[in-house]
Amino acid sequence: MVGDPDPKRQLDALEAKIAAVKAARDSDRTHQEEHYSQAQLAWRMVTEMVAGLGIGFGIGYGLDVVFGTTPFLMVLFTVLGLVAGVRVMLRSAAEIQKAQTAEAAGEDEKRDRDGD
Repeated sequence: MVGDPDPKRQLDALEAKIAAVKAARDSDRTHQEEHYSQAQLAWRMVTEMVAGLGIGFGIGYGLDVVFGTTPFLMVLFTVLGLVAGVRVMLRSAAEIQKAQTAEAAGEDEKRDRDGD
């Protein structure tokens, strides 16, 4: 190709090489971003669960101190905090799944357009 006298073919070959390098680099970057986002989502869910438990425990303990019902309200509100944490986690998981489904549908549509 170096000795090719047609500049159009040389330019096409160069553009193909540049596109291949960009595609390889974008593929690596996408994988890294996906891994990071999965870890971020996992920590988000753990944080939501711990926050629900902590808030439930705090409210229950505070009410037990005020009313003198030592373990009863603390246990009750800790369980309620657990339930609330699980509900928030499930809502977050549904939100994430919806976003990933929409993203996958967009990629399929783009692939269909490019293939035609």
